[in-house]
Amino acid sequence: MFTLFKEGEQLVPIKVWLPSPADLDTECLRQAVNLSNLPFAFQHVALMPDAHTGYGMPIGGVLATQDVIIPNAVGVDIGCGMGFVHTNVPAGLLRDVKTPNGTLAQHLVGQIMRDVPQGFEHHRHRQESEFLDRFPVGTLYHYGNEKLPTLDEAYLQLGTLGGGNHFIELQEDEQGYLGIMVHTGSRNVGFKVANYFNRLAKGLNRAMASPVPPEYDLAYLPLDTKEAAGYLDWMGFALEFARHNRERIMERVKDLVLSGLKRYGGVGDIRISKQVNAHHNYAVQERHFGQEVWVHRKGAIRARRGELAIIPGAMGSYSFIVEGLGNPESFHSASHGAGRVMGRKEAVRTFSVDEVLADFQAKQVVLGKRRKRDTAEEFYQAYKNIEDVMADQTDLVQPVLKLKTVAVVKG
Repeated sequence: MFTLFKEGEQLVPIKVWLPSPADLDTECLRQAVNLSNLPFAFQHVALMPDAHTGYGMPIGGVLATQDVIIPNAVGVDIGCGMGFVHTNVPAGLLRDVKTPNGTLAQHLVGQIMRDVPQGFEHHRHRQESEFLDRFPVGTLYHYGNEKLPTLDEAYLQLGTLGGGNHFIELQEDEQGYLGIMVHTGSRNVGFKVANYFNRLAKGLNRAMASPVPPEYDLAYLPLDTKEAAGYLDWMGFALEFARHNRERIMERVKDLVLSGLKRYGGVGDIRISKQVNAHHNYAVQERHFGQEVWVHRKGAIRARRGELAIIPGAMGSYSFIVEGLGNPESFHSASHGAGRVMGRKEAVRTFSVDEVLADFQAKQVVLGKRRKRDTAEEFYQAYKNIEDVMADQTDLVQPVLKLKTVAVVKG
């Protein structure tokens, strides 16, 4: 970890969990400097080892504020995060057991793609949900004619994967046991909330002659306003929706795995030894350095001492279940993944579909994806090496499980 601070050019320091400033790209650094000059930034800005350029704020960034909340420091996929379960099932069965549809892994990938909508797809019929049944969305803040999510949309999107870097993976730990991992968020629900309140914040900042330059793209809501209260309520809804979304997908995948193992592998039961479900795009009130502050984690996980969390690697590589060490300098945070070194469009220009598919075949990884032409967006070479990322944060987390991909479904 190193610290960047230029007196007269920054209000607070930037602490970076990378070997040297040369490892931080120019645009990401510019965004971090912008954060360090916010008049309400608290103590310092923290950049995790997977930090890279985002919208307004670096992904892999942690910002604590006093008296304000910043929608763009949470991001458009509110509540995006990870779910994981660890089982007693030998993962080798997925490769060795044969079905009419190929190996068990191939069979399960086909079943998951059939049952879990991906990309822009959603369910055709309302999903049953006690959470949505009881949530009073109609009582949440509304202003003007701009649209916020409706319950009708939420019922159709619950249990859907989405696109981009979202995935469902069947994984194998170092002892040969099966893990199931899900990466998704609040779908169009969170997207609408984020854009609605970011636009509202921009208008409010213009009216109040905000000291934050518009080009920072970090419009804020003072906590003593009805708009901030409205954002916090809607963010809370999006976070709960994202958590339930992961749970719904996980339950469906567990059912498919158990059904396939019973039918083709003669396995009668699955025991679950670890379960994790946590966000990495959110803001929450916490106590740090003796003060109550709002911690914005944008592409960063909470890593309190003893707390379990998930750090996935690039598609087809390794992922880690970790235990937090509660480092106060990172605001009890750590990286949320490997971190991009190449934008999605650049990756598609650089790597061919055949090259990516050949890599999967060489690694014996089963890939499920409807639209193959953008597969290179998530190629492992478009990301940092997850081993390097883990080496840069040994003071933030310690690994509990290391998992390699057996099969993956991508949006």
